[in-house]
Amino acid sequence: MKRFEGLDLFGLEALLTTEERMIRDTVRDFVDQEVLPIIEQQYSEGRFPMHLASRMGDLGLFGSTLSGYGCAGINAVAYGLAMAELERGDSGVRSFSSVQGGLVMYPIYTFGSEEQKDRWLPALARGKEVGCFGLTEPDFGSNPSGMRTRAVRDGDSYVLNGAKMWITNGHVADVALVWARTDEGIQGFLVEKGTPGFTSREIQGKLSFRASFTSELSFEDCRIPAANRLPGARGLKAALMSLNQARYSIAWGSIGAALACFHAALDYAKERIQFDRPIAGFQLIQEKLVRMASEITKAQLLAYQLGRLKDQGTVQAVQISLAKRNNVAMALETARTAREILGASGISNEYPIMRHVCNLESVKTYEGTDQIHTLIIGQHLTGLSAFQ
Repeated sequence: MKRFEGLDLFGLEALLTTEERMIRDTVRDFVDQEVLPIIEQQYSEGRFPMHLASRMGDLGLFGSTLSGYGCAGINAVAYGLAMAELERGDSGVRSFSSVQGGLVMYPIYTFGSEEQKDRWLPALARGKEVGCFGLTEPDFGSNPSGMRTRAVRDGDSYVLNGAKMWITNGHVADVALVWARTDEGIQGFLVEKGTPGFTSREIQGKLSFRASFTSELSFEDCRIPAANRLPGARGLKAALMSLNQARYSIAWGSIGAALACFHAALDYAKERIQFDRPIAGFQLIQEKLVRMASEITKAQLLAYQLGRLKDQGTVQAVQISLAKRNNVAMALETARTAREILGASGISNEYPIMRHVCNLESVKTYEGTDQIHTLIIGQHLTGLSAFQ
């Protein structure tokens, strides 16, 4: 199989280090050889290919930018390139990595005790254990500060009551990082699988993110040791800092989905004969291809600079919001345009386009909806909050 070549109209390749290119190419080969041959079947059956978890762990795709505890310790640009390759395979595969690393391992690494880090990070990094992030509730998504899940201190324990919804990997996770309201504010708790009072169920009937497990978590008088509280996570800010790690991965990952659709459309247009010539030779088709390539290129430049800012330690939350908002909208429009080029073939699972269209509908609304990121950017520009 010929290695995927990507798209580089502005010489970004020359700006990457040797290590960044090597990491990108390693993940690219993994996706070509181990993800793409199976992903349509997994998507059709509505399940994540769990056997990939240990392979992804071997490749250092969990908690990649963290140091120590078995983590790869790579830079943000290399991590972003890896996420783009994973999402070129499928959004569910990239999401598995970014949830594990950005929403579970990052807060344990940043806010956890040394005992918590030693217990969980090495196993999560290897993919031997799976984590999930419990913030969204049935009635509170865009407004997490309204959460009703509550943890009450009782001696050397906390008693947890409430529910979480739309949780990636919730029913297969070995540990859930659950955010709950306490007398001292919102805090994070590590709830292990099998804890009495903790139940989870898979959400059925999804028409998007089918190659990903999505769950509901319930807590009924669930007693957890006080030692399972993340000592450094005080207030909603800790949860939002974790979300920004996942949003960063989406800003890159969505480029991968767009590239998959663009190249499927480009290849099809070169081969599809109508009126005795390839449709790629028609002006209307070329306009669509040029528009897609232009928007992908702008998204690549945006993500690259975002990564460099992150590596410098100067990145701002508003910059991550702008990149997530822009690049996901770009990817969704690219996928829809590619579907148009393929005509009726665009809805067939012989091509990846409709799968990416459906997945990107979810990517646009999770980890902060398009509208929420719009208001974050708007507040930065005007100094005025429009959230209320």
